[in-house]
Amino acid sequence: MATVLIVDDSKYLRLMIRKILKKHGHTIVAEAETGIEAIEMYKKHLPNVVTMDVVMPKMNGLMAVKEIMSMNPEARVVVVTALGHEPLVRQALKIGAKDFVIKPFKVDQLVSAIEGALA
Repeated sequence: MATVLIVDDSKYLRLMIRKILKKHGHTIVAEAETGIEAIEMYKKHLPNVVTMDVVMPKMNGLMAVKEIMSMNPEARVVVVTALGHEPLVRQALKIGAKDFVIKPFKVDQLVSAIEGALA
């Protein structure tokens, strides 16, 4: 299975994603609550896949995706964001994100997006 970096400014959401992905055999190598932390954790752990919130303080997820993709064009990022942020999702996909999940999501939607990004 995959190593995962979870990025979300909501501690509750990070916990939910961690539980779901661990239950499906993935290893959580790190978590981050800002885009800046996401980039640092990506460099440090080089995970197989990143779940990335888009709207976060200090540096948003789009900027973090752009930075991660510039470091590693093969990076696999799945955007996890709230309903109503579709324009941001489209931008993230243009930048290089592999897939997206809209909050609140169902377990199988998240798992399917992660597995699709890894395929």
